Amino acid sequence: MRTTHGDATVRLYHLDGGPEGGAAETLFYGPLTKALDIAAAQSEAVQDGLFLATDNDVIAYLDLIGE
Repeated sequence: MRTTHGDATVRLYHLDGGPEGGAAETLFYGPLTKALDIAAAQSEAVQDGLFLATDNDVIAYLDLIGE
């Protein structure tokens, strides 16, 4: 993720592994720090499908936090 400051606007979304590629569900749109708090509060199963998107990059939540 190239935009790393805490006030960067991000989209936190969950990508499920359902049939035909699944669906993306937006959980939050706003500051990175708040998105990380919301992501951390999710179950491990949900965290596995979380992604953060900025205007120039997308990264899996677990990759971002180093797991």
